[in-house]
Amino acid sequence: MSSAIHLHPDAPELDLRALWMPFTRNRYFKTHPVLVAGARGCHYTLTDGRKLFDCLSGLWCSPLGHAHPALVTAVQRQVETLDYSPSFQLGHKAAFTLAARIAALAGRAEDQVFFVNSGSEAIDTAMKIAVGYHRIRGEAGRTRFIGRERAYHGVGLGGISIGGIAGNRKLFGPLMVSGVDHLPHTWNPEHMAYSRGQPEWGAHLAEELERLVALHDASNIAAVVVEPMQGSTGVIVPPKGYLERLRQICTHHGILLIFDEVITGFGRLGKPFAADYFGVLPDMITFAKAVSNGVVPLGGVLVRAGIHEAFMTGPAHAIELFHGYTYSGHPLAMAAAHATLETMATGRLFDRAAELAPILESAMHSLRGEPHVTDIRNLGLAAALECAPIAGQPGLAAMRVFEKALDEGLLVRCSGDTIAVAPPFICTENDIQAMVEGLRRALRAVPTPQGAS
Repeated sequence: MSSAIHLHPDAPELDLRALWMPFTRNRYFKTHPVLVAGARGCHYTLTDGRKLFDCLSGLWCSPLGHAHPALVTAVQRQVETLDYSPSFQLGHKAAFTLAARIAALAGRAEDQVFFVNSGSEAIDTAMKIAVGYHRIRGEAGRTRFIGRERAYHGVGLGGISIGGIAGNRKLFGPLMVSGVDHLPHTWNPEHMAYSRGQPEWGAHLAEELERLVALHDASNIAAVVVEPMQGSTGVIVPPKGYLERLRQICTHHGILLIFDEVITGFGRLGKPFAADYFGVLPDMITFAKAVSNGVVPLGGVLVRAGIHEAFMTGPAHAIELFHGYTYSGHPLAMAAAHATLETMATGRLFDRAAELAPILESAMHSLRGEPHVTDIRNLGLAAALECAPIAGQPGLAAMRVFEKALDEGLLVRCSGDTIAVAPPFICTENDIQAMVEGLRRALRAVPTPQGAS
């Protein structure tokens, strides 16, 4: 079977065979390709000329939309001045000023930032810091981690170990970090279907952490790692009081609490971080995606000052943490991030996201009762709907909605049988209403399987 396609009647064929695409149904895609030619503002342009509204801000990472002039200028200027510099035993000004800016934005001016290149690297870095911190303090037995079912923490070996999505784990069991246990996830449609914002039911699920502490003993547990809002698995929103209780339990037992804010960081909930939104202070925050608007890969870990200070021992000429990446603090990433955060600040875009959140909530919940929809969830400027699964074919229902949405000029995110949206902060109320009406038409266009109610 050929996987070559014509982009234009006068253009040569494009052979799709060589690229092994990530998190993609490769065989299906290469017979049904969707190729992007450009992007500007809230829209992608496909090679066939169609425009798609970017319903998920890229992959949760482009809240300023695409080709924002401030970011384009910043990166262009930077590549002419300093395109690359080693971050081992050398530094450049923008890395230090960005670290300080992020710490201050989080209200943690005394804390430290360790730069990496992605959310996956940020999680593995935070896990290393957690284990090293306990060992330095004389508690070397604290090596276990507690994650959560349905969690997504990237695809590093640490991330898939504490993550809870079966498809990410099933092939790699022999490689995963040992001694990891998992809390139950917090989605229960029987008790919280169609909740608007945080569900009233479910705070008691945090008590499962006490059971795991009793099972493994606190002296063996390094950290609990959770997404404040579980994004990639379908916008699973924490029940009221749940995160607060996790913090109390961790504090009581001397266990570090790590928030994975790769999705929620930098405004998605209308605040700098979800930690601000919920009023819960973790010991570390991992971030990526929106920090640079996705323009240049960038991630990091925000680390409580006391944890950093524990490492600052021994001879001054010695390396305190044997960890880092070739591209840590990359000059282009620093330039993109500075421009992103400056644009968000001057445009008051965190406030803008907060203002759009109730509009998205109302619009998405208007889909209740539409074909295939069994639940709708939302928090901040993010929402998801659950599709009734097709017997024996998990994920097919959402994929069909995804394809019909393309016909409506919408690029949504399908994961399992969930359709998620998280539009750019720069979008308008009319954009959100049009997105949801297009999604309504897509749902109605998908045939109901025979035998389904």
